Amino acid sequence: MKSSPKNRIQWKNIRFVPILHNRMEFAAEVRRQFEEFRPDHVAVEYPDTLEGKILQGVKRFPYLSVVYYEESDGVFTYLLLEPTDGQVEAIRLAFSAGIPVHFIDRDTEGYPFDFSPMPDPYAVRKTGHFLFCQAYLRVHEDDNFPADVLREKTMAFNLQRLSREGERILFVGGLSHLPGLLEMLNQPQTQVIGRRKREGIGLAHLHRESSREILTEMPYLSAAYERARSEGGANRLDRLEVSSELVRMARKGLWKNYKEELSHNQVRILNRFARNYALVTGNLVPNFYQLIVAARGAADDNFSYEVWEKGSEYPWQTEEPGLPILRLRGEDLFLDHKRIRFHRRLRTLRRRLVPVPVRKKKREKYPGQWRKTVRGFSICSYPPEDLVIEGYGKHLQKKALEIKSEENSRIEPFTCSMLEGLDIRETIRDWTSGKVYVKEERPITGKVGSVVVIFDRDFPDEEGRENYPWCVTWLGEHDQESDMAFYSTPAGEVMDGPGISRCQYGGFMLTYPPMRVYDVWRDPFFDMARNKPERLLMAALDYSLERNVVYVAATRPSGWCQSMADRLGKKIIYLPIGTFSPVTVKKIRQFHVLDGHHVRKYARQYI
Repeated sequence: MKSSPKNRIQWKNIRFVPILHNRMEFAAEVRRQFEEFRPDHVAVEYPDTLEGKILQGVKRFPYLSVVYYEESDGVFTYLLLEPTDGQVEAIRLAFSAGIPVHFIDRDTEGYPFDFSPMPDPYAVRKTGHFLFCQAYLRVHEDDNFPADVLREKTMAFNLQRLSREGERILFVGGLSHLPGLLEMLNQPQTQVIGRRKREGIGLAHLHRESSREILTEMPYLSAAYERARSEGGANRLDRLEVSSELVRMARKGLWKNYKEELSHNQVRILNRFARNYALVTGNLVPNFYQLIVAARGAADDNFSYEVWEKGSEYPWQTEEPGLPILRLRGEDLFLDHKRIRFHRRLRTLRRRLVPVPVRKKKREKYPGQWRKTVRGFSICSYPPEDLVIEGYGKHLQKKALEIKSEENSRIEPFTCSMLEGLDIRETIRDWTSGKVYVKEERPITGKVGSVVVIFDRDFPDEEGRENYPWCVTWLGEHDQESDMAFYSTPAGEVMDGPGISRCQYGGFMLTYPPMRVYDVWRDPFFDMARNKPERLLMAALDYSLERNVVYVAATRPSGWCQSMADRLGKKIIYLPIGTFSPVTVKKIRQFHVLDGHHVRKYARQYI
């Protein structure tokens, strides 16, 4: 937005850029006014006792730094340098332009916390910076702390001193000090007595976990501003668009980790929920906490966790910062923060007599640490999951035979034989006729030799990309396991531990007994299959030693596969996947691939 001489706050040769600290819109406004005003000096609302460490920390960006020192009463004070702060932006711009920076505030100990309500910073994008400040000057109340008077006198004295040199000066400071400064600048000021030197000031690198908790702006927004700043688009950055991009990234993470997809209706509910939550609290746009709560309300804890994990990530962190690493919590900075707990597992409501210890999940020290441990020489499965999948295959075999036996049963009026017993339901239904009905069961011939389960048919998109590109054939390690062929998400894409990949089945085939199957995906005999489900079903029919093959999917097998089964003398028993528990199906779909048998020794610590 272009500004005219009437749309700026100026005193003689000093232009004021009042800000709300650590807010992205004001950092962008500082950048815009710096480019428009082209100052010869920059003045910021920092005490000169901290100048050296603050300048050193600003030069480290995009790495996050904390300036800390101990006050006379033994309380530590922490000053976090954030990329979205207007004063930090002014110093960075001064560095790039090669102009001097002046620290003009007073070093004050025991300064009280100011929780005065302020308008939503997003209003600056709609009303403009000048009208925003003008509205504040009209409605503000003159109830500053006594320490503010000394601070404002100190800043006014330093600004008057700088102004005498006649060069253009850009001052960046808190909006709450603007009324007092404008009043004091019209009167001659003298230097206020105060601390001129402070010992024991330190500079530390902010710990990765702390960056997820104590940044004023959402870390994802801070990272977006840092990228836009380097690309010259900081003035065009909109926090609503950044929030929408975060939701899109979280949706991708949900699909990658859980193979669940949010519907468009759920996204609309999320946006409406977040907007209403923000309006109820007096804001124009939702903050990070409100966005997380809205994600939980529109979907579930899994999606809400994805929003938190993506939104709280600040990518420019390092394990070797060259400085001491400082880990801070919200309590250390007396932040008015809220807690949220994610329950990503189905939790039982039954009280247990014996408490079950919960092992804290281990995490990577840095992104990609576990992926570097994958050698790829050999892979194997995780034995407890083998027991689960084999048990589920046996369950499907038994259930299929029971269902088909039920379909083959016949009910007829009692004449001379009780057959398999009375059919109470049909007898009561036709009670008025006085007839008694009996049931005749016709057991299905043969057993089940193979089982095929299709979770997703995985048709390629317009660009030929597939969600489950990894096609593997595994042989059973002993006579209690079946041979298996499956297609899934790639190993190494999602890591749960060193050498431990988490994958999702798109579909699989089990056949008994083991140690008989050639690589299904390379066998030219199955090249006539039109897609992955047909290839698995063809292999199940070919390798089955029994007459029956169970096929579990959302749709029936194609007529072509039915005719192949008839030619092979086999019978396909189709079971709709919708008849099974979605919770069980979701658990069965997830499995782990280990990078060699040696990983089995410690896999239980991560899975």
